[in-house]
Amino acid sequence: MKPIILLFSFLLFLASCQTLPTADLILSGGMIHDGSTSEPFQGDIVIQGDSIIFAGPSDDHNYTAVKTIDVEGYTVAPGFIDPHTHADRLLRDSAERANLPYLYQGVTTIFVGSDGRGPLKVAERLDGYENLGVGTNIAVYIGHGSIRQAILGAEDRPPTEEELATMKAMVAQGMEEGAMGLSAGLYYFPASFAETKEVIELAKVAADYGGVYDVHMRDESTYNIGLLNAVRETVEIAKQANIHGNIAHIKALGVDVWEQSDEIIRIVDSARTAGISVSADQYPYNASSTGLAAALVPRWVQANDTEWTRKFSNSILLPRIKEEMTENLRKRGGPSAILLSVPYADSIKGYTLEELSGRWNMEPLDAAIEVLKNGGSSIVSFNMQESDIRNLMAQPWVMTSSDGGTGHPRLYGSFPRKIRKYVFEDKALSLAEMIHRSTGLTATTLKVPQRGFLKPGFKADVIVFKPEEVKDMATFESPAELAVGMEYVIVNGRPAIEKGDYTGAIAGQMVTNKK
Repeated sequence: MKPIILLFSFLLFLASCQTLPTADLILSGGMIHDGSTSEPFQGDIVIQGDSIIFAGPSDDHNYTAVKTIDVEGYTVAPGFIDPHTHADRLLRDSAERANLPYLYQGVTTIFVGSDGRGPLKVAERLDGYENLGVGTNIAVYIGHGSIRQAILGAEDRPPTEEELATMKAMVAQGMEEGAMGLSAGLYYFPASFAETKEVIELAKVAADYGGVYDVHMRDESTYNIGLLNAVRETVEIAKQANIHGNIAHIKALGVDVWEQSDEIIRIVDSARTAGISVSADQYPYNASSTGLAAALVPRWVQANDTEWTRKFSNSILLPRIKEEMTENLRKRGGPSAILLSVPYADSIKGYTLEELSGRWNMEPLDAAIEVLKNGGSSIVSFNMQESDIRNLMAQPWVMTSSDGGTGHPRLYGSFPRKIRKYVFEDKALSLAEMIHRSTGLTATTLKVPQRGFLKPGFKADVIVFKPEEVKDMATFESPAELAVGMEYVIVNGRPAIEKGDYTGAIAGQMVTNKK
């Protein structure tokens, strides 16, 4: 009888082996943070094609694989998701398509079209990225600012009923073509001319398609309605449009609103308790980045005029312009707090307004006007305090983002910096919290399908690293330095970073509201 039982057991074993597929890749023995708030555990990730087919303790599976990588002693997590970038500027040619600034941070999915600047033709943009081939997954917003400019140009007025109907149809088309939602930049010209009710009507259309509303708020300081009223406006739009509202790069910008983070938190928590869906994202730096004009020039100067810089030569208007620009410069901390990061001429790059004024022997505001008249500049603006940054970062509804664009180290360093500075040095949050708020929370909040978690059926976007070795190398003086510390970065099942080096893989996929 015993030989028969042994034979039967052996046959069952052979049958089970035949039903288990051979996987492409196994990451074995790592400490797995699965993207949720659950405790990490040691185990394996099994990958077949572009998807995960197993994630759990090593003893709970019998898979074999073409390639097995021993990652014991490493942290294994979902690829980071960046909900707010300006990398769409960088991914339009083959030289930038690998998106290395993000891959080296462990970011495998990015959102583009932020601040209301999303493309009018979403399908065309997605097809363009797909045909080019990109190194990270890409999700696209349809842009309120782009739509408004296409219909109203630089005009400071509400749309007519017919114009609003056209704008709503444009949002609908963008959503049908795969946009993840509507982005707005209500601080920026010409979207700043939009009334709240206009935005609500457009957000309702995005909501009909299951999309979200992402906004660079009308005010992060005291430029117009004030920081707290801007938060309230975002809540009201989310409520009236019945849409999830996300406050992009949440901050208290400038000396006038420092220490208002407690009140921001109170407003958002109250809204969430009332059933209004609101969240925020944040980059881990005390300096923002924008255009010199956006920071200093009053919006009325830009209204109804595509050649508004000629107003600097108008002797009647100039005193009022300079008075308001002086106040805007004060709000941002003065000329020493404004660094010219991407100016019209390399010869003035890296100077503060204070330094440039000394070099040119003129007042700082006159130096700023001279820069604007000759082509302008992007700036880095040192305008936040650490206590507000940490206070907002601690909130469970605040995700990690970069707002990455050229001239600021956040493009290259946001996620590693958050680990290095805010997890290990400042202990503002735990590693598990940082990972969750960079992966699963982002995916759930912004409705990113099949990403953000390490579990069967999800896309195989996986990062492997030793947290204590992760470091941002980019600085304000040298903002374009790649981060270090990611041992493996796997995008849709293909290693893009292997043993710390880029493999040449171009494995990104398009993420849409349909898949």
